[in-house]
Amino acid sequence: MKEIDDITGAIVDAAYVLHTGLGPGLLESVYEAVPARELEHRGLSVERQKIIRFEYDGMVFEEGLRLDLLVEDRVIVELKSVEKPAPVHPKQLLTYLRLMQLPVGLLINFGAPTLKEGLQRVVNHYSPSHSASPRLRVNQSSGEPK
Repeated sequence: MKEIDDITGAIVDAAYVLHTGLGPGLLESVYEAVPARELEHRGLSVERQKIIRFEYDGMVFEEGLRLDLLVEDRVIVELKSVEKPAPVHPKQLLTYLRLMQLPVGLLINFGAPTLKEGLQRVVNHYSPSHSASPRLRVNQSSGEPK
């Protein structure tokens, strides 16, 4: 199993190569496809536009959220191509991390002048004993984990 820092390092490296090679201003779909392929070439598993099912308070949301990239089933990458990200974007990623019970996500804005300005690491200090709601289940059907 690859370490989180190795995975995030590979993601940042692939994003850097893309950002310096093509620059800002393209559609998010480009900034999703190119790093995904590069990460796969590096031997990492990557899922694009992964739909996440979750349940809350007895309500089932079959397509409750969609992840831009999920790398090695451990790191969520949320991609943007905007001049300035909204304050809600890191909060959105943190919600995704909490729902998925994952520790780390990367928010990458390819609209920034440099990757350094457009890169934000979001960390979830999730602990099952501190869950906000025991009524929340993610990617589960009939109470049984998939």
